Amino acid sequence: MAIQALLVILAVLLALLFLGVPISYAIAVSSLTAILSSIDLNVAVLTAAQRTFVGMSKFSLTAIPFFILAGNIMNQGGIAKRLVDFVMSILGKLPGALLITNIGTNALFGAISGSASAAAAAVGSMIRDGAEEQGYDPAVTAATNAASSCSGLLIPPSNALITYSLASGGTSVAALFMAGYVPGIIWALACAVVGVILAKKLGYKGTPGKFDWKNLGVCTLRALPSLSLIIVVIGGIVGGVFSATEGSAIAVVYALILAFCYRSINLKSLWKIIVDSAKMSGMVVFLVGVSNILGWVMAFLQIPDAVAALLLGLTNNKYIILLIMNVILLVSGTFMDVTPAILIFTPLFLPICQSFGMSTIHFGMILVYNLCIGNITPPVGNALFVGIKVGRTSLEKILPYMLMYYVAIIGGLLLVTYIPAVSMALPQLTGLV
Repeated sequence: MAIQALLVILAVLLALLFLGVPISYAIAVSSLTAILSSIDLNVAVLTAAQRTFVGMSKFSLTAIPFFILAGNIMNQGGIAKRLVDFVMSILGKLPGALLITNIGTNALFGAISGSASAAAAAVGSMIRDGAEEQGYDPAVTAATNAASSCSGLLIPPSNALITYSLASGGTSVAALFMAGYVPGIIWALACAVVGVILAKKLGYKGTPGKFDWKNLGVCTLRALPSLSLIIVVIGGIVGGVFSATEGSAIAVVYALILAFCYRSINLKSLWKIIVDSAKMSGMVVFLVGVSNILGWVMAFLQIPDAVAALLLGLTNNKYIILLIMNVILLVSGTFMDVTPAILIFTPLFLPICQSFGMSTIHFGMILVYNLCIGNITPPVGNALFVGIKVGRTSLEKILPYMLMYYVAIIGGLLLVTYIPAVSMALPQLTGLV
């Protein structure tokens, strides 16, 4: 019965998504459809409404709107340019310097903004003109920009990790933030390896002349205020000075002070930023609330237990089970955004992983890393299509280069999946687990 209910949920969900129904409504309708065989409609609707309210009223959820607002403020003015100059001053001598700079800047800017699409748009537009002047193939530049844009979603502060914390029943946000650094760096390094290979193959050189220490100093001073946001917020959360929610509010205040000091925003543009952030936050919070309906339906119908029994019936080898999960998540990520996918798959797969002793933190890294790959994979891959648009190229032209990046990034995924220390070393060193 549980497997049948799961198939009903998936069938209705996919059908509604195909028809263009918003993901929030699709989750709610598919969940209620599955449970109607067991519960009266009136009771189901009433319980669903209660679960939605409970899901939306969690205090820790407040961190998401604040981080969204801070990211949108930081996106508005001059941050990307400063970070590009900073990374270029360090990595400019490497082959394909602009490709490597793009990768490094995306990791930093994505962490600050919390958005892969924003990183691809802001950093990609900064890199594009210089790359064209130096004779870089636009398809190579666009592929590099798109592939590396998601690394910042793993490097804290990360809304995806906060969402996972809620979906997993309260996993420590501070521990998740510390766990995200190494997987995020692995993603960026995987892209950098491919970038260097492409640069050597295509004959892209680094900047001529000797290393300029003076330029490094100037660029560091210009970028330091922006980079300090990460240090202040994450340091405060990990050090126990304030909670993740309080840290998100501090991030907003810091971003506002910085934006006004840079004179990158005024009161009129600030109002637009607040409105846009409120709209985005409303969608995310409502989605989290609605996902509680799905969690309740799965628990009531014992779907996670049935899926666990099914997978364990196929094999008791945890490595093969993890491989199957990775394949499912990679395929699902191609047509689902990161946030709803986290909310759907966490209650489904987390109990299975816990059954063979995996930490909730380790599973969170596997889940988010997988779903971030979906952000750069057709047909939904938002960051991929932003990168294509910014790079003034087409999907057909960049796909050969994207395949190289996919191989490297999935290699990083296997490291994150099968070597727990990749995710767990920093949280353990900092005493968070």
